[in-house]
Amino acid sequence: MNIVCLDLEGVLVPEIWIAFSKESGISELKRTTRDEPDYDKLMKWRINILKEHGLTLKDIQNTIAKIDPFEGAKEFLDELRSLTQVVIISDTFTQFAAPLMKKLGMPTIFCNELITNEEGEIVDYKMRCPNSKYTTVKALQAMGFETIAAGDSFNDLGMIKESKAGFLFRTTEQIKKDYPQFKAMEEYDELLAEIKNNL
Repeated sequence: MNIVCLDLEGVLVPEIWIAFSKESGISELKRTTRDEPDYDKLMKWRINILKEHGLTLKDIQNTIAKIDPFEGAKEFLDELRSLTQVVIISDTFTQFAAPLMKKLGMPTIFCNELITNEEGEIVDYKMRCPNSKYTTVKALQAMGFETIAAGDSFNDLGMIKESKAGFLFRTTEQIKKDYPQFKAMEEYDELLAEIKNNL
């Protein structure tokens, strides 16, 4: 039995923090897991910047409401889900992902939780499990699934490496250079064809 594991941001939808960086005018928030491999360090840094600027979860959600999936993403996902089971494994948060899942046809997503105070400020976050993408793929394999994975960032490499087939999708030139063993693609039809070949 196969299950396809996909990253969310950068693969199916634009990067939320980059969109919010543009909307808020805070250029430091452009930094993502493509730039910083240490997710805990990245999130603590983001939370501090939000606090400095007096920004709340609602401010970010207002930006997310304007984000649409990439062109062709829903169609790609619909076709893939007609062929096999698909799960989105993301380091984003339920409070960010919910409206985007509606636009993608409500696929299954495993992600994390933000912790806010009474004022709606983000004060912390709770990971679903440590090293969540790698850990989830290993758990799915332990349940008898063969995994096929695709992602674009440093935090996707664990699930890509551990899967029977793993692909880089719309990644950076540096990641392509550092991980030449993984086929890198830019278009959904290419990715769909590669996944089909491995089902």
